[in-house]
Amino acid sequence: MDSLMRYGGVDWASRSHAVCVVDERGEAIERFEVEHSEPGLRTLGRRLAKAGVARVAIERPDGPVIEALFAAGLEVVVIASRSVKALRARYGTAGNKDDRGDAFLLADVLRTDGHRLRALQPDAPETVTLRATVRARKDLVGTRTRLTQQLRAHLELVYPGAIGLFADLDSPIALRFLLRFPSATRAAWLSPKRMAAWLRSEGYCGRTSADELHRRLETAPAGVTGAEAEGRAAVTLAFVRALLAVRAQIGELETRIREQLELHPDGAIFQSLPRAGQVRAAALLVEIGDVRERFPTPESLACLAGAAPSTRQSGQHLAVTFRFACDKKLRDALIDFAEDSRFANPWAARVYADAIARHKTHPHAGRILARAWVYVLWRCWQDRVPYDPARHRALQRVVLEQAA
Repeated sequence: MDSLMRYGGVDWASRSHAVCVVDERGEAIERFEVEHSEPGLRTLGRRLAKAGVARVAIERPDGPVIEALFAAGLEVVVIASRSVKALRARYGTAGNKDDRGDAFLLADVLRTDGHRLRALQPDAPETVTLRATVRARKDLVGTRTRLTQQLRAHLELVYPGAIGLFADLDSPIALRFLLRFPSATRAAWLSPKRMAAWLRSEGYCGRTSADELHRRLETAPAGVTGAEAEGRAAVTLAFVRALLAVRAQIGELETRIREQLELHPDGAIFQSLPRAGQVRAAALLVEIGDVRERFPTPESLACLAGAAPSTRQSGQHLAVTFRFACDKKLRDALIDFAEDSRFANPWAARVYADAIARHKTHPHAGRILARAWVYVLWRCWQDRVPYDPARHRALQRVVLEQAA
C-alpha cells in the first residue's frame, strides 16, 4: 500500500451502510456496503482499518455504528445532515440523495475540510444511558399529548360533559372517572350524593365540590345516549387505558431518571439551578453532555443552543435574525429551564422583564434569558461546581436593589 492518506465516509441507514474510501487526490479507491448487524459492523471497522483510513465522516453522532468505529480505533467526524444536503450541489447540480454518493461526499469533504471539523468526543456511558432515558420519556410525553387530543376530539362528539369536569383531561382523577363512567348514559346515574361518594372512594382532594362537578355534568350538552353510547364507550375506554399505560411508563422512566441523575458526577451541578428539579436538570445535562472540550467558550454553547442571534451582513445590509441552525433538543432544554427560572430567581426575572419592556415577544425574551443563563451555567459546568446564588454577583445586586 502506498503512503497516501485515506479518508472514509459512511452513509448510515437502518438496514445497511454505504461506505467509501478516498485518497489524497479525492479518488474513490474502495466502495462497499455492510449490513447493520454485529458481524457487518465488525467488518466495517476491519475494512476501513485495512484500507489505511484514520478518520471517518458520518452524519449521526451516536448508535452502534459509532461504537463500532471507535472500537476499531478510528477518529470519527460528524457532518450534520443539513450540511450534507447543502454540499450535494458541489458534486452535481441535481442535488439528488444517493447512498453511495453521500458516502463519497462525506469522505471527500473530510479530505478537503477536515482541518476545520472537530472530531467526535463521546460522552461517558452514564451520560449516554441517561440521555436515552430522558429522550424516551420525552417521546412518551408527546404520545400522551397526542392521545389526550384524540380523546378530547372523541368526547366533544359523544360525551362533552367529561371534558371540562376536571382541570386536565389526562389527570389521574379524570381518567378514573372515565373508566367508571365512560358514557353520558352511565354518568346520568350520578346524583350529587353519588358523586360525593365516588370522589371519597377515589381519595379526591381537589377544591371543586361534588355539587359543582355534578352541575357541570348536568349543564353540559347531552352527547350521545342510548345503545349508541355503549358502542362509543368502548372507544373512550380504549383511549383511557392507553393513556393510563403511557402515564405509568412515563412515571417509571422518571424514577429511573432520578436514580441515574443522583449517580451522575455532574448531577449536582444541574440540580442546583433554580427550579431545575430532576427531570429538567437531567434534560439539560444530557443535551450539553460531559465533554468540556466540546464547548470551549460560553458563546459556543449559546450558538449551538440557538440562544444567540445570527448576524448576516452583505455590503450595506446588516440583519440580526433568529438562529435556525442549532441543536433543537439543546435549545428546548435550555429555554424550558430559563423561562421557568424567572419565578424563583430575581435576577432572571429582571432580565426577562427588561426584555419585555424593550417590546420583545415572550419567545424572544426567553432566548435572551437563556443566553444570560448560558454564561452562569457554562462557568459552573467547566468548574464542576454547583450553582451558588451567593456567588452570583448579578443576582446579589438585584437582591440589594430590591431590599433598598
